[in-house]
Amino acid sequence: MKKWVLSLSLAAGVIGLAGCSGGNGEAVVKTSAGDISKEEFYDALKDKYGEQVLQQLVIEKVLSKEYKVSDKELDEQVEEVKAQVGPQFPMVLAQYGYKDEEEFRESLKLSVLQEKAATKDIKVTEKELKEYYENKQPDIEVSHIVVGPEDEKKIKEAKEKLDKGEDFAKVAKEYSIDATAENGGSLGLISRDQPDLDEDFKEAAFKLKKDEISAPIQTQFGWHIILVTDKKEKEPFDKVKADLEKELKKSKLDADVVQNALKAELEKAKLDVKDKDLKAAFDPILKDSEEPADDTKDDAEKEDKK
Repeated sequence: MKKWVLSLSLAAGVIGLAGCSGGNGEAVVKTSAGDISKEEFYDALKDKYGEQVLQQLVIEKVLSKEYKVSDKELDEQVEEVKAQVGPQFPMVLAQYGYKDEEEFRESLKLSVLQEKAATKDIKVTEKELKEYYENKQPDIEVSHIVVGPEDEKKIKEAKEKLDKGEDFAKVAKEYSIDATAENGGSLGLISRDQPDLDEDFKEAAFKLKKDEISAPIQTQFGWHIILVTDKKEKEPFDKVKADLEKELKKSKLDADVVQNALKAELEKAKLDVKDKDLKAAFDPILKDSEEPADDTKDDAEKEDKK
């Protein structure tokens, strides 16, 4: 994800430099050992990041013509992430290299555009939707205490204090070893199908009632005690049908579906890369996935440039 952010932030700089990379040799940096001109700087950025940045700029422009992403949609996506990570949201942004929420929203916009293009032709039946609805458990809000795999004795001590009526948040601050300890162990809202959570953890959490505290459980990350602080009520099928359809379509996405959708959109847009150094930038998307790369041709072109 960090590389994605880096290229997004470089995009504006590369495009800006492109407009002033003529032969005037205006310096970006001056030193006693020599200057670095705008043209040199632009060429270096293009060599290192050009293809990746160009892909993202073109894909966003092409998809934005066909699909619209509203502020409301982005707000919902951001709020969903905030609900999942809770008070750790600023820390999570920093961890993935986002300087602020606005930069995060920009990356989300491109992601939503690609998702809309890729799910456009995916069909789901009424039967599938109803089965998905019946099997889907409402999100729950949880807090936890976690210690290392070798600290079974500590987690039992923490459970004894909880059994005696001590405040969960206080015990979490005393015993828990992850960043949630400062927030009383709060993990915010979690979903049953959330891929970044341990399966044993989810299985234990979704069996609990509201305000119920689990026995110590072991996962790949260590020993946990879980508290369910809120359980959402299951809403009527007709009220959530549209959202369920989106979720179900997204669940059918894979790399090939996304690539084929982008390929179709770029071909429809009559893509024509004018810069000879970036001619191959879209080959990973436009070439069929089973089509092997022509390394001999690439090597010959490299030899011609020498």
